[in-house]
Amino acid sequence: MVTRDPRIDAYIEKSPPFARPILKHLRAAVHKACPDVVETLKWSHPSFEYKGMLCGIATFKQHCAFGFWKHELVVDKHDIKSRGAMGSFGRVTSMDDLPPKALLTRYIKKAMKLNEDGVKVVRAKTTKNKKPVTMPPALTAALAKNKKAKATFDAFRPSHKKEYMEWIGEAKGEVTRARRVAQAIEWMAQGKSRNWKYANC
Repeated sequence: MVTRDPRIDAYIEKSPPFARPILKHLRAAVHKACPDVVETLKWSHPSFEYKGMLCGIATFKQHCAFGFWKHELVVDKHDIKSRGAMGSFGRVTSMDDLPPKALLTRYIKKAMKLNEDGVKVVRAKTTKNKKPVTMPPALTAALAKNKKAKATFDAFRPSHKKEYMEWIGEAKGEVTRARRVAQAIEWMAQGKSRNWKYANC
């Protein structure tokens, strides 16, 4: 049974005139290849689910996009040329930018099979070169002069220690740094974490 989400109808109607036939074509293709597909909105864009996320469509001022959730495992690199945009088929500005019906159907079926088999996509983790957090000398000196504050700091979890160290270490000038150190010592002498206002330590 074909089920349609009225929010997607509204999305298509609000899209630029050039985009409407493209979106309607893609929507129909998904339903034809996957009769049990469920429509929904994800990140404010029409999305299609079948045993998990399957694919989605989006429209912009001058182009549309269609993407498979497991794009890397679905689309053959030699079949589709990159057009420098999000989605599996790059910038789609007309029906000519879409793959032939047979190929599109094959991709949809392939995406369905991946979901049926529970295949997961292993996405590369992005690692940011963050500088290690070090103990600011000004904080070390101030803690040495206040036993209560030092006892609190020593008993803190690593995350709480890091919050104070980052806050003081990020100070741009000496005046700001001194003010933060004084505030930190006052709070720690009271047994408080850096973000004590928002969470219980």
